[in-house]
Amino acid sequence: MSKDLLFELCTEELPPRTLPALSSALTAGITKGIDDLGLPHGKVHGFATPRRLAVWIEKLAEHQPDRQVERRGPPLATAFDAQGAATQAATAFARSCGVAVGELSKLTTEKGAWLQFRGTERGAATTALLKDILTQAIAALPIAKRMRWGAHSAEFVRPVHSVVLLYGDEVIPIELLGLQSGRITSGHRFHHPKPISLKSAKGYEAKLRRAKVIADFAKRRETIRLGVIAAAAQVGGSALIDDALLDEVTALVEWPVPLTGQFEQRFLSLPREVVIATVQDHQRYFAVQGPDGKLSGWFVTVSNIESRDPSKVREGNERVVRPRLSDAAFFWEQDRKISLQAHAARLSGVIFQAKLGSYAEKTARVARLAQLIGSHIGAGPDLAQAAELAKADLMTAMVGEFPELQGTMGRYYAEAQGLPRDVSVAIEEHYRPRFAGDALPSTKIGQALSVADKIDTLVGIFAIEQRPTGTKDPFGLRRAALGVLRILLDARLELDLLEVLAAAAAAQPVQRAGVADEVYDFIAERLRGVLLEEPGTTPEMLDAVLANRPRSPLDAVTRLAALKEFLLLPDAVVLAGINKRIANILKKTQVSRDWVVDAQALSEEAELGLHRALTNLRDPVLDATRERRYADSLQALVGLREPVNEFFDRVMVMDENTAKRNNRLALLREVLVLLGGVADLSRLPG
Repeated sequence: MSKDLLFELCTEELPPRTLPALSSALTAGITKGIDDLGLPHGKVHGFATPRRLAVWIEKLAEHQPDRQVERRGPPLATAFDAQGAATQAATAFARSCGVAVGELSKLTTEKGAWLQFRGTERGAATTALLKDILTQAIAALPIAKRMRWGAHSAEFVRPVHSVVLLYGDEVIPIELLGLQSGRITSGHRFHHPKPISLKSAKGYEAKLRRAKVIADFAKRRETIRLGVIAAAAQVGGSALIDDALLDEVTALVEWPVPLTGQFEQRFLSLPREVVIATVQDHQRYFAVQGPDGKLSGWFVTVSNIESRDPSKVREGNERVVRPRLSDAAFFWEQDRKISLQAHAARLSGVIFQAKLGSYAEKTARVARLAQLIGSHIGAGPDLAQAAELAKADLMTAMVGEFPELQGTMGRYYAEAQGLPRDVSVAIEEHYRPRFAGDALPSTKIGQALSVADKIDTLVGIFAIEQRPTGTKDPFGLRRAALGVLRILLDARLELDLLEVLAAAAAAQPVQRAGVADEVYDFIAERLRGVLLEEPGTTPEMLDAVLANRPRSPLDAVTRLAALKEFLLLPDAVVLAGINKRIANILKKTQVSRDWVVDAQALSEEAELGLHRALTNLRDPVLDATRERRYADSLQALVGLREPVNEFFDRVMVMDENTAKRNNRLALLREVLVLLGGVADLSRLPG
């Protein structure tokens, strides 16, 4: 038998930006708890509105399945005395199993004989398991800071007003978050303020809809999207629908009612991004653009109430946005009265990080590093000025009000000042990419400046030992490392990371040994994740390539491609096995790097043959590696297969004669060095 289960928490308004995550986590947590206990069930539905989280599970079994139980008891030798009477050990075991000694069976194996219990353990009732399942699911929710309310000791993200727990049409009485469960929920705060009594789980969604609440987050989101599109079309435009804004608005309303509004045309003289930031980020409105792609002065707001007089709601929203846009217009006028150079001069008064100095000091470090990077990738002569002014807009009033426009406003102010286009574009581009999927710098100056800025931050924060731990990354170092990789790989820029990291480390006000290597390893780990997404790439391949510490990400990609091609050869696995065998031998011995093969001391034909093969192959292999013809280098190494096999078949490496042994070990070390020029083949299976 099975019944539907409904669980709901009615709360104060939940944080809108985390509502989807809370709903997903609660649904997943309850489902996992039920699955872990082996309770069969049907489809699971999650619901989330500004004032509730709920889960509906169809056809949830009334009991866990019964299971067959076998328990081994004491050995027969200790279970019965000489007269055959049950001992204390036997009776205690039988009691723990809930049966008499006579109902136990015997288990006999090669190792001995024991008492055994065989029986059926009846599954626990679902209703008895629910409290623990729900308690654990709530405790595991991703809540950064929990709060208490009233006289309760319970903690949650917001105060909880009621708990609904229905199994079929029955209330399962439990105490949760300091409240007794029941069947009473609430509808829309204004349209249906009276309590609602729920008869069963199946009618939950429909009953709330009649109470002016669309409980399903995805359905409410789609309702808003279509409504916003239709409202914008009514005023002859199209809405700019940002997914993050759509999610946030969905989390703010239970009964969405789209309405259009308008602001004065004079505000359209502001930069497009400023208007959108004001309307979208500050007011949670959807901006509307005309058929020509320009902003029209209209916007769409989503109300949480069906007003009897929509014009009043419209006027209220227009009245609120007007002073915001007026402030932005004032900032735009005032900021342009001062040159970017003058703004940049004030950066010395703003701290980037207490141990790493001011933004002026960071700007100076980034400028020097950008020049080094620019010399490698061919950045133009305007790089120095772009680096000097890159952070200048941080001192403007506009960026103070709209931090998300840093870089973008720098470009507008540079254009207004008549600076070269390469400078204005680079000022904006040096922040890119800001997030996964963001556009990358398109100019060489922007690329050099962006990479320099990110590497300076990485090296500086590592120098003061504030590297990311777990999920905490307050300086966005993982994002910065991925940004560096995306720029270098997508634009195919050849940049010696080890050189750049060393230069960045030397410029930091805090000096600590090994910082450049730590940052290299941090970036390499991000590179591993990027390359693992490519078809046909295995962790072992990346281990082999990265073990050689390629000096640039592009070089690592080239080596990986050559290694994949090499591994298609029949001899590849054999060579990998040879490499691993040599590496294992050398690990067990102490071969000095100073040892050089004494060719005159080689006596056996097999070792002489291996030495000749090494001599013949060394220059072609090294030349190909130096010229990054890695595929040619690896294919040439196939010539070592026969000489190495012959050497191992006929030569005793660990000879009793110390001189012979050391000379042969030195020969093997030279083979290993040549085999590992492109990648450490010993890391591959084989």
